[in-house]
Amino acid sequence: MRLKKQVAIVTGAGQGIGRAIALTLVREGATVVVNDIDLEKAEKVAEEIYAQGGQALPVQADVSKAKDVDILVKKTLDSYKRVDILVNNAGVAKMTRLLELTEAEWDRTMNINIKGQFLCSKAVIAQMIKQKRGKIVNIASLAAHIGAPGLAAYGASKGGVVQLTKALAVELGKYNIMVNAVSPGLTMTELIKSAVKDRPDFIEGMDRIPLRRAAEPEDIANAVLFLASSESDYITGQVLIVDGGLMAIHPRMVKPTD
Repeated sequence: MRLKKQVAIVTGAGQGIGRAIALTLVREGATVVVNDIDLEKAEKVAEEIYAQGGQALPVQADVSKAKDVDILVKKTLDSYKRVDILVNNAGVAKMTRLLELTEAEWDRTMNINIKGQFLCSKAVIAQMIKQKRGKIVNIASLAAHIGAPGLAAYGASKGGVVQLTKALAVELGKYNIMVNAVSPGLTMTELIKSAVKDRPDFIEGMDRIPLRRAAEPEDIANAVLFLASSESDYITGQVLIVDGGLMAIHPRMVKPTD
């Protein structure tokens, strides 16, 4: 087991990619603090972990609020006395054209997607320095690397995640704290499946992905596992794009050939 006796905090772990990350880390021996803004969802994932014989602690917290984040980390340390891994996964996404984008929606996106990662990272760093080791994995997005209509706020927030990742990696390297990011492409979470079930254009668009499919949440979780494990101990400040090869082509101009 690659993460035996390690303690991980996974934010936004009540569903989708976060849930897959939590379950994957547990299978590799980690104890996982399952955070979500919705306690019922966090508890449900924790129950899945218990059923597999793993250890988990469900904690409700809004990562955009410093007091909530402090409570999240305090509960972790009170229960386990350490934190080895932080996965900053919590995020929101909504497609809104710029002319319809409100200040409130912009602020909500920034507060959760980038401020939340800043607050959570800051809250665990002192303990990781004390331990002389730590792993922080930030979830960015393909939207951090390309422009897309309706994703001005989301793309800007995820671009900020990439830069935060690099800055923290440089600043914290001397403490043996490694900070990396994962940028998922289209990932078939339950929410995405529901959103695209009546959108044949999405299915057609998958033909432009060299691997001819969208990612499953477990594909993203496996990338996070690598960056959270000792196998990546000489990797920091990097962004691992998990997109089935989409960024290797110009998707609007080149369709992969058979």
